[in-house]
Amino acid sequence: MQIFKKTHNIILSYVIITLGLAVYTFAWSAFLLPAQIVGGGVSGLSAILYYAVGIHLPIGVMNFLFNAVLLAIGFKVLGSKFGANTVYGIVGSSLFFILWQQVLHVEMLFDVTMFGGFMCAIIGGALCGLGIGLAFSMGGNTGGTDIIALIISRFYNISPGKVIMLIDVVIVGCSFFISFRLENIVYGYIVMVVMTYVLDMVVDGNRQSYQIMVFSTRNEEIGSTVAREIGRGATLLNGEGCYTRNDQKVLLMMVHRTDKPHVMRIIHRIDTDAFISVSKVQGVYGKNFEKLKI
Repeated sequence: MQIFKKTHNIILSYVIITLGLAVYTFAWSAFLLPAQIVGGGVSGLSAILYYAVGIHLPIGVMNFLFNAVLLAIGFKVLGSKFGANTVYGIVGSSLFFILWQQVLHVEMLFDVTMFGGFMCAIIGGALCGLGIGLAFSMGGNTGGTDIIALIISRFYNISPGKVIMLIDVVIVGCSFFISFRLENIVYGYIVMVVMTYVLDMVVDGNRQSYQIMVFSTRNEEIGSTVAREIGRGATLLNGEGCYTRNDQKVLLMMVHRTDKPHVMRIIHRIDTDAFISVSKVQGVYGKNFEKLKI
């Protein structure tokens, strides 16, 4: 049974990664490339070479060649740091580019002139974020600038995130040489912003948790009620009023996004005068929450 469950989880993860790669490459093929809008990453670099330099290899082929070279360099410099998901993401995204562009010709489905550059940037960026978010949530990726960032951060004291951002800024800036129109650069940066926002929503949205601190004379009752009705634990901290110097118990709880409204109703039901502090937390790891992955 355990082996069956593990196999089922692996298959499901690759199905979701494949769906994410399909959505990501569809966004490029149907909205961004026909409007000659360049986002970041290897896909953006391939688009610049295709339109500005005149290297008329299919985007999928150029995407694969660039990533293959980067992957080989990555293996040489970093060793076996890249797993099967990276290779799968590189091959899968390249094949989907060829499927959308050379086989199905999805650019014929939409008249990008009807949408305009701004709407193409919004729609394309949102779909890119959705696709990458789905892949990231299952441990997948598309390689590209991630590999460059890991290589540079090994030798220099700079975070991979900053490296990726700088590379993408340069790539989008180079999109000026496609049409020599400044608005295309602006559209490229819009794609980056929208894609990042949607990516964060997809990856972290379902895992959003809250830290709730309650200052009340009935904190023990509130904590036990939350544990009984929702199944969430709580911690009582020893506190002291700065002005009154009175001892007070402070209730600290970590709850999922879906549990927050119920917790707030419980607090209000027990003590309408309770003082409450609610904060979004970037990550909660441990029992009943996310598993810490290093």
